[in-house]
Amino acid sequence: MNGTGLAADYFEDMYAHDPDPWGFTTRWYEQRKRALTMGALPKARYHNAFEPGCSIGTLSVELTDRCDRLVCTDIAAQALDSASKRIDRLPESARGAVEFRRWALGEQWPNEHFDLIVLSEVCYYLDSTTLRTAFGQAVQHLEPNGTLLCVHWRRKVPEYPLSGDHVHAIARTTQGLTALAGYHDEDMLLDVFTAGDPVSVATTEHLT
Repeated sequence: MNGTGLAADYFEDMYAHDPDPWGFTTRWYEQRKRALTMGALPKARYHNAFEPGCSIGTLSVELTDRCDRLVCTDIAAQALDSASKRIDRLPESARGAVEFRRWALGEQWPNEHFDLIVLSEVCYYLDSTTLRTAFGQAVQHLEPNGTLLCVHWRRKVPEYPLSGDHVHAIARTTQGLTALAGYHDEDMLLDVFTAGDPVSVATTEHLT
């Protein structure tokens, strides 16, 4: 561990031992979580999305169906390579919308704004001080009325600086984020925030 969270070597070692170390492609927990994640997004389409910690790209593939542009990052080069190969199997229209960068949450954010930021299973790798700063940066880079979705495993992992519950407690107290929706069970926490006033899907579509 470095001064702010888990070091890059931790993740490189994980991928060297197993190309899918968390079972993203095999576990029903992961498939269900992706379905809940996509279903919780309040907008049918996003213009410019940011997915830090994309890992091997299983969620990235599904996000391409809803995003005109998607920036995917990871701290591990092996993960980015796997994610890129997964995206390469998509139609050209989807492949051309995805950009990969080697970048870690906790570093200086890209100099652009996003209308969707997805933080899936990535925030508990940071310590609380660094994570509070990262959430503050997320707010600064989230477009007005943009969506920030945060979803994490709740069970304790000894190597991780934070638990999923601690991560979401920090997110819920971040100035500039307004809670829009959420889901929780014994295994996971999912919170959806907006940078503006909370407006329901039905209100957006003028349903009564």
